[in-house]
Amino acid sequence: MAMTDLLSAEDIKKAVGAFTATDSFDHKKFFQMVGLKKKSADDVKKVFHILDKDKSGFIEEDELGFILKGFSPDARDLSVKETKTLMAAGDKDGDGKIGVD
Repeated sequence: MAMTDLLSAEDIKKAVGAFTATDSFDHKKFFQMVGLKKKSADDVKKVFHILDKDKSGFIEEDELGFILKGFSPDARDLSVKETKTLMAAGDKDGDGKIGVD
């Protein structure tokens, strides 16, 4: 399944384009811009599984740095600071990875 099967290609393009500068990534704004806030829990889980490149059931910090590429292959990598901020927001139990729930 491709990301564009779940989210609008135009929304993805706009969201990725809005955060091209290093250290400008805001996960809340990004996820809103791509339309995830409007999606069902099932669709959000499908997006998660697309982003989980190693299919471990978790998104680890090394995968998280490339999260924008999961939406658009030509997107930039997150900086270390952005990656750590996103991990802190998503890692609710402190185990160093983000689960689907």
